[in-house]
Amino acid sequence: MIDYRLVRSNRKSLAIEVTRELEVVVRAPFFVSQRQIDAFLDSHQGWIEKAKGRIKERAENKVELSDRQIKELKNAAKEYIPKKVLEFSEIMDLKPSDVKITSARTRFGSCSPKNSLCFSYRLMLYPKEAVDYVIVHELAHIKHKNHGKRFYALIEKYLPDYRERNKLLKSDILQKK
Repeated sequence: MIDYRLVRSNRKSLAIEVTRELEVVVRAPFFVSQRQIDAFLDSHQGWIEKAKGRIKERAENKVELSDRQIKELKNAAKEYIPKKVLEFSEIMDLKPSDVKITSARTRFGSCSPKNSLCFSYRLMLYPKEAVDYVIVHELAHIKHKNHGKRFYALIEKYLPDYRERNKLLKSDILQKK
């Protein structure tokens, strides 16, 4: 049996997360039985092991950025991202209330309930096609605050190749060569 932490809430479905510390977290609705949770975990054992393997591999191969590299990336982000947000926001007719460059480590971008967009300077380590995808993705959240079909249809309208662009973000670009 897999060792895990259970978090119950008003959610509608079961979910499994493997943290950077390799802890397995199961998120479950209040109404789901322990038997259902155990069956769900058993059916996802292969996925959990693969996820743990990927996390371990990334941790072993992670490259730390120097202060100079970080400064260069932040400057590049401040130069590129706001211009592209303006360009895409005009094309998509979606206006963010603000655009910020952050030092976020776990997400490339976010959209607040008040339509303020944040982007990690780490995005600049990826190809421009990937950066543009994150920009369009976050702009789409202004109209759709979820990841439903209409959300992805909106992205596809402006970036028909968004799936390939998204794959670029999954590559281990920060890994040792």
